[in-house]
Amino acid sequence: MALLTGSTITYGVTNAGGLREDLTDTIFDLFPEDTWALSNLDKEEANATYTEWQAQELAPPTANIQLEGDDATFGSLTAPTRYGSFLQISSKTFLVSDSLESVVKAGRRSEVARGAIVKMRELKRDMEARILGPGISTAGGAGTGRSTAGMEAWIAGPTVSGDGITTSNAMFATAAATTGTTPPTASGRPETALTDPTTLGALTQTVLSQALMGAWASGGDASVILVGASQKAKVDAFAGVATRFVDVMGANQASIIGAANVFVSDYGKHSVQLSRYMRSSVVLCLDPNFWAVRYLRKPLKRELARTGDGKKYQMITEWALVARNWRSNAKVVGCA
Repeated sequence: MALLTGSTITYGVTNAGGLREDLTDTIFDLFPEDTWALSNLDKEEANATYTEWQAQELAPPTANIQLEGDDATFGSLTAPTRYGSFLQISSKTFLVSDSLESVVKAGRRSEVARGAIVKMRELKRDMEARILGPGISTAGGAGTGRSTAGMEAWIAGPTVSGDGITTSNAMFATAAATTGTTPPTASGRPETALTDPTTLGALTQTVLSQALMGAWASGGDASVILVGASQKAKVDAFAGVATRFVDVMGANQASIIGAANVFVSDYGKHSVQLSRYMRSSVVLCLDPNFWAVRYLRKPLKRELARTGDGKKYQMITEWALVARNWRSNAKVVGCA
C-alpha cells in the first residue's frame, strides 16, 4: 500500500520536531570485577615505601644417628631469609563539569557519584591484574613510579619439563616443549623480568600435578588453583573429574553441569577458581595463607583543588603484594 501524499510520519518529524525520547532511566553496567586476590588475601599495614618480612626454611632431613652416651654437639641456627617489595601507587582520576552535575541526567542523579563508583572498580581491577601478573618490584625514580611484584614473578625455583620431573622440588611446571624461566629473588625481591616459553603446550593432569607436588614438597598447601577461561575448560575436561547429578523437581528444567570446581590430587583438594585477570598461558597453584596485600594508604576518594568550572576527583592507594613465603606455591607456564 502506497503512502498517501502529505502524510506526516515519525521519519519526517524526528526528535528535533518534538518527538520525546524513550530512554530507560537505568544504566546497565558491565562491571567484571571478580577480584579473587583483593577479596580473599589478608590485609596488612605498611609504614614505609619499602616493606619487608622474613621467611624461614628448615634444613633438609638427615639420618640423624647418634652414639650412645655421646656428648652433644651444636649446629648453627639457619637464619631467616629477608624479603621485601616497594609499594606501588595506583590511581584513577575523573573531572565532572559543574554544568553536567547540575542538569537532569538519565540513570543517575549525580555524575560525581557515578564516576566514583566506576573509577574505584577500575582501580581494583588494575590492582588485581598486577597481583596475579608477572610484574617485578622496582625502586622507581624521579621520572618513574615504584612498583610491586606480582605472584608470577615471586614463584620461582627449579623448572619441570612437560614430559617428566627433573627435580624433586619443582616450583613450576611447563606445558610446553621449551621451558620458561623465573629468576630467583635478588636483594630480597623479584627484580629481574621472567621469560615465557617460546612455544606453548596443552595443560594436562600430569603437568598440573607436577606443579602441585612442588608446592607440597616445600611444605605448602596449594588449596586454590587460579585459572583463566581457556585453562578452566582444560581442567573441566580432565578424566578424573567426577560426574555430578542434581535432583530436578516436577516440571522444572534440568541443569547440565560441565565445570570442575574442585580438583583432587595426591596433594589434597584444590578449589578451581576462574579469574578474568590471569594470563591465559599461566595457571597459579596458591596457598592463600602465604600471601597478603599491605597498604600504606588504603583506597580512597579525594577531591582535588579546583582550577576551573568543574570538580576533580582522584581514587588513590599505595600498596604492595606480600609473598610471606613464596615456596608454598607453584605455577604452570606455557599453556596453550
